[in-house]
Amino acid sequence: MIIITLAFIFDLINGFHDAANSIATVVSTKVLAPLPAVIWAAFFNFMAYWIFDLKVANTVSKTVESGSITLHVILAGLIAAIIWNLLTWWLGIPSSSSHTLIGGFAGAAVAHTHSFSVINQSVIFKTIGFIFLAPIIGMAIAYALTVIILWACKRVNPHRANKWFKRMQLVSSGLFSLGHGGSDSQKVVGIISAAMLVYVAQLQGQGLEIPHWAHVTETIDAAGKSHLHVPGWIPIACYSAIGLGTMMGGWRIVKTMGTKITKVTPIEGVAAETAGAITLYGVSQGLGIPVSTTHTIAGSIMGVGMTKRLSAVRWGVATNLLVAWVLTIPASMLMAWIVYEVFALFGA
Repeated sequence: MIIITLAFIFDLINGFHDAANSIATVVSTKVLAPLPAVIWAAFFNFMAYWIFDLKVANTVSKTVESGSITLHVILAGLIAAIIWNLLTWWLGIPSSSSHTLIGGFAGAAVAHTHSFSVINQSVIFKTIGFIFLAPIIGMAIAYALTVIILWACKRVNPHRANKWFKRMQLVSSGLFSLGHGGSDSQKVVGIISAAMLVYVAQLQGQGLEIPHWAHVTETIDAAGKSHLHVPGWIPIACYSAIGLGTMMGGWRIVKTMGTKITKVTPIEGVAAETAGAITLYGVSQGLGIPVSTTHTIAGSIMGVGMTKRLSAVRWGVATNLLVAWVLTIPASMLMAWIVYEVFALFGA
């Protein structure tokens, strides 16, 4: 129960840490005030439960070899992820909650086995690769969309176009929030499922009956791919937690995302959010890769800024963000390693 509680706490923190991803542009363009913006985003975070399957959850649960997963490994990984998320939120750094969780999970498993070989290289390398690819993809799509929109609206009255795109931003921000919920909630579903599989194995080893609420199973299809089957309360609780977290709002990070990278207009907000949503749906739902919503929307915002001129993007801020993104996985791995060793020191 401690692990499940901490997983929900992480999901809650994930929500308010990453709220800026969904609402920064609608708030900075004054389409919505902060409170309605977070309620709007939280609604679509939760609605994602009925739209997306558990591809990302399945990937996250395979971050490390199943034989190296213990309840203490999961506990140490969650504590490290929570600490890193709170630290970066306090500093106003839009780091990736997804990579924090994966890094923490991997670092604790390495501390448990004293071997890096337990890490699923396929999952880690794909995740690391998309630290760079996700913002580039979002940037390219956002740039193209902005150019197309500006060309299509070149004969339209600017004031009238601005009014249209303010309304359209509600749709584009909702679509991005839908992708955010569908991607980020599943990472916690994957962690809880991994914990449940360990718990179920322990009960089976002791010849005890498995409670219905803990009945998590894993099957392998004809193509050799594994699939998680989880009781409904797990994803519903995870989607609810991230929605509640989003409603709390990560105001320290909203300023960084909404104004410090580049100034965004309603037209550019629509292009950035739509590009971010397309990237999220394609990578996380199409490929099952736990891509960062933070990286995706930041790259998309840079893309719309580049349509004005390269100097419109504050590349110093962008460089600082990239450094934080690259450091997130190793930093959370190290933190989880330390937490696990503290547990071991006290005989946990």
